[in-house]
Amino acid sequence: MTHDVRRAGAPSGAHVDAGAEAAATGRGAKGPDELRREIERTRHELGDTVEELAGKMDVKARARARADDLRDRAGAMTVQMRSSAAHAGEVGARYRKPAVIAGAVVAVVAGAVMVRRHRC
Repeated sequence: MTHDVRRAGAPSGAHVDAGAEAAATGRGAKGPDELRREIERTRHELGDTVEELAGKMDVKARARARADDLRDRAGAMTVQMRSSAAHAGEVGARYRKPAVIAGAVVAVVAGAVMVRRHRC
């Protein structure tokens, strides 16, 4: 099998024998099935690369995806904030009576101190 491949240092238009080239590079000649598999793998890789590039070039779709992501994150944060507020309300209700009692005691003590200072 020969190819019309020009190599550096080869005369213009020289034919290169594929078997001789494979032997010279230390690689064995590939069979047709192996070459087909390699071509198919390369096509898949190229298709994936083209798909990625096309996705990067679609600014509208990227902006839409980013907006959807931000909307989802905002929704999650809203749920978290509501949960925190509900928890704070429960804690406040649990400690409301002791807090009112403590506030009343502070007010009575402060009032007593002010009355004493005012009398002196």
